[in-house]
Parts: sequence; structure tokens; C-alpha cells
Amino acid sequence: MVERLVVALSAAALLLLAGCASGPRAGRDGAPSNPPADVARVPDAEPRVEPIRGSGGTSKPYTVLGRSYVPITDDRPLRETGLASWYGSKFHSQSTASGERYDMYAMTAAHKTLPLPSYVRVRNPANGREAIVRVNDRGPFHDDRVIDLSYAAAARLDLLRGVAPVEIERITNEDIRTGAWRRPGDTVLAQQQPQPAPGSVAVSAAMTTPVVDMPRSMVSELPPLAALPAASPPALLASPPPETGPATAGFWLQLGAFSQRDGAASFQDKVSRQMPALATRLAVFSESGMHRLQAGPYASRDAALMQSEQVRNGLGLAPIVVERR
Repeated sequence: MVERLVVALSAAALLLLAGCASGPRAGRDGAPSNPPADVARVPDAEPRVEPIRGSGGTSKPYTVLGRSYVPITDDRPLRETGLASWYGSKFHSQSTASGERYDMYAMTAAHKTLPLPSYVRVRNPANGREAIVRVNDRGPFHDDRVIDLSYAAAARLDLLRGVAPVEIERITNEDIRTGAWRRPGDTVLAQQQPQPAPGSVAVSAAMTTPVVDMPRSMVSELPPLAALPAASPPALLASPPPETGPATAGFWLQLGAFSQRDGAASFQDKVSRQMPALATRLAVFSESGMHRLQAGPYASRDAALMQSEQVRNGLGLAPIVVERR
């Protein structure tokens, strides 16, 4: 929660920060009165190469509270450690320095010098949680703070209690072009609107997010899988499984998609340990350079949806239903 101060700005800085949600302001900020229950599960921002906005304003040097800042205008890497704060309902829907509206439920952030827009990976060293945010605003204007997070990003990192230490790393355009920003542990969780994908029907579009710490709590009881004999988790196939045919036809729950097969294998092992009853239904499908961990097949969409609730409770994930033919 961030307290903003009213200051006298130079004409240039005033133009730069006019309407900026992270500019110095009076009054106290706070959380929304009725936040969504799943706000901490908002998917990461999807890094993509974007032109720098406001080259005549947000890229020029400026002064706030007597301190001068020189925005970065090239593609250099940047790593910083320091304190992170967050801003919420007081600035919701107000204009940011980039001209966009601040959405406290989006994965965004404010930074004093990074290009607008740009992308940053933020890590909370206290719990290991990470989030990828899109920088579209200026701030925070305090000596010890390196980034101002949206309400959703702060919820993901468990920083809503106040200011806390973080580590940030810029995702450069070169990282985005080469895919170097992706990590073996990064997973892709689907959006709600489905789109077709190779070898499947109605596979949802995806956004990238790191795999967060899995809940220690387990589902106390799962419906028995009478049609399947008890078995230990199956070994991963040396080559991708067939994309069609009787062995894969039906409805599946997509738990995640990985750029590296090792990431999918590691996640499969974790799911098998946390939900043993699901282990015999797990399979990794390698398609279009991605390795998708799915559970199935189920005879109907309703059956898959019923199991998805168990997965949601047991793993803290929101799987999507995929039909394979």
C-alpha cells in the first residue's frame, strides 16, 4: 500500500507524469473492497516485442522530488534488488505514464527508468515466488524502492501486507526473440477462451507463468477410478505419443505446457506424488515445440469437468478441458 505525496513538478515532469498512476499524489491507497478470490492466479504477462511508447515524453530525462531520472532507451539487461510496493483501488482505471489505463487486476508494474512498455521477472526471495509483469508506468519515487506492482502482481508474490524486498530482472527484446526468457520450470496455463491446436480440438490459448509453490494440503478423497487398475506413475515415452487414435481420443485436462520436456517430466512427477489417483491418467504430448501435460482420457466433457474440480482443490491449478480425436 503506497502513500503518495503532492509535490511541485517542473513543466516537463508534469507533462510526463500527468495522469500517471505512480506519480506522487496525496491520500492513501488500498485493496479493493471485494477482490476476486483467484486474484493471485492471474496469468503472467506474455512477453512480446513492443515499440517504446511516448518517445517524445516517457523516454526523456525528468525530475521528481528533486531527483533526476534518465530512462533507458536501448535493449540492455537490467537486474536490481530492493523494495517493492504496490498500488491498487485508488489508482484503478486512471491513466499511466504510457497513456494506458491502470488495471489493478492485470500483471503490470511501474519503474522509474525502464522503457515503456517492457517486461520484468520479479522474484520474492522470502518465498521463491516469481511473476512476469509488463512495465507501463513510472514510479515508485522513493529511494529504497525499485518497483511498484499492480495489486494482482503483489497478490501473486504474497506482498500485499506491505513493502518487501524483491529481485527484478529485465526480459529484453532479444530474450523475447530468442525465447531465452523462458525457463525449464515455466508453465503455460490456458485462458478461458478456447482455440484449436495441432492434434487437438478446442485447446485454449495460453499465457506464460512460472509454476508457483504447490499447496501442501491434499484432497482427502477422490472418486475411485474403477476402470483403471492401481499402478505406479508411468514412465515417460522416449518419443512424443501419437496425437490421434484410440489411445488418446476423448476429453483431457490440460495441466500445463512447457518449452522443455524436462519441465513437463518434472511437473508430471510432482502431480503424481501429490495426486496418486491421477498418476495413471497423466501423459505428455509434444506438439509444435511445446510439451503439454494432460490427464485423461475421459468419456465426456462433464466427466472431465468433474475431475477438474478435484485437480483445482488438490493442486491449486485451474486446468482446461481439451478434446482429442
